[in-house]
Amino acid sequence: MTGQNSATASKSIAVTGRGETAAPATAPDAAPAPAAARQGTLLAGLGVVAFSLTFPATAWGLESFGPWSLVAVRCLLAGVIAGAFLLAGRVALPERRHWAGLAVVAAGTVVGFPLLTTLALRTSTTSHAAVVVGLLPLTTAALSALRTGRRPSRAFWAAALAGAAVVLAFTVQQSGGALSTGDLYLFGALLICAAGYTEGGRLAREMPGWQVIGWALVLTLPLAVLGSASALAAEPVHLNAHGVLGVLWVAAGSQFAGLYVWYRGMAAIGVPRASQLQLAQPLLTLVWAVLLLGEHLSPAAPLAAAGVLVCIAVTQRAAA
Repeated sequence: MTGQNSATASKSIAVTGRGETAAPATAPDAAPAPAAARQGTLLAGLGVVAFSLTFPATAWGLESFGPWSLVAVRCLLAGVIAGAFLLAGRVALPERRHWAGLAVVAAGTVVGFPLLTTLALRTSTTSHAAVVVGLLPLTTAALSALRTGRRPSRAFWAAALAGAAVVLAFTVQQSGGALSTGDLYLFGALLICAAGYTEGGRLAREMPGWQVIGWALVLTLPLAVLGSASALAAEPVHLNAHGVLGVLWVAAGSQFAGLYVWYRGMAAIGVPRASQLQLAQPLLTLVWAVLLLGEHLSPAAPLAAAGVLVCIAVTQRAAA
């Protein structure tokens, strides 16, 4: 979105690592023209900034909403925005064969990842979650390899396992020697979102990437309406400026606008170039956690984030 959250093992798939869907088109064979490259880099960079704000915005949203109502309202608002853009563009309905894949995207990236990370952020700090979810690109790459039957090199798998080891060691150290409930939510979010990203990457070869997330959001609208009505009735709501800004950002900024500029940027500069920009996303989230939330980072947080960044960079080179 969300909510969520770096490249996958395939040049045809890239992921956000923030809780939001990413499944771009195939990179162009030739380098883009300088003007197009600058514009594409700017747009993709804006997308990364939008995604890096997802966790801090979620933490703000939890000041006003309960976890279930926050996710339901987020899905509802994002779905309405996506539906409006699809209608304005007079976009035709997807083919029947695409709906099953869109359902997987919706379950993984529109509902599952935002819900599990929101539940985790009730007890985990934003900086802690940013490091753990920084593993999402590697998780997606592994699932993508299994889904497509590709066989990445040993260097790829070694870097992926090293990244997993860094994150696991960090979470155990931060949780006092055992995984906390928040960590279990985050690891569950990694798996379900990676499945959604993998399926989204397959669909994005057949339709524009922004339409993949757009139709996935629209698909969840009935559930979002029912969920919002139920959750808002069951969970107390205490509106304040942070809470309102938080829910508006995760819905309009992270889950729609961020993806829109991200896809346009990748269309201009290609997946490999755009993915390099995403390597900064976990570190950016750490910066926002300090500036916006006043969190105090442990020395392990930036070190672990940097370690994951190095592992992701190695997987990109190994998969190229």
